[in-house]
Amino acid sequence: MLNEYLEKAMKHATFKQLADGTIFGSIPDFQGVWADADTEAACREELREVLEGWILLGIANHETFPEVDGMKLEIGKPI
Repeated sequence: MLNEYLEKAMKHATFKQLADGTIFGSIPDFQGVWADADTEAACREELREVLEGWILLGIANHETFPEVDGMKLEIGKPI
């Protein structure tokens, strides 16, 4: 389920070339999830790693996550 959520979120990633030639990537609705790298492929890979870390931190903090293409990532309450 987590991989499916990651894939859906990554489909919404946007990339743009900055003035210094590097590529900046982010995902709308995922505040603070961004990456930059020399190529779009490297930026995409880094962005996915950042997204994974962001989700794991959110799980640890019992946060809610954005709905992506009709999919919700819901984490059970702690015991």
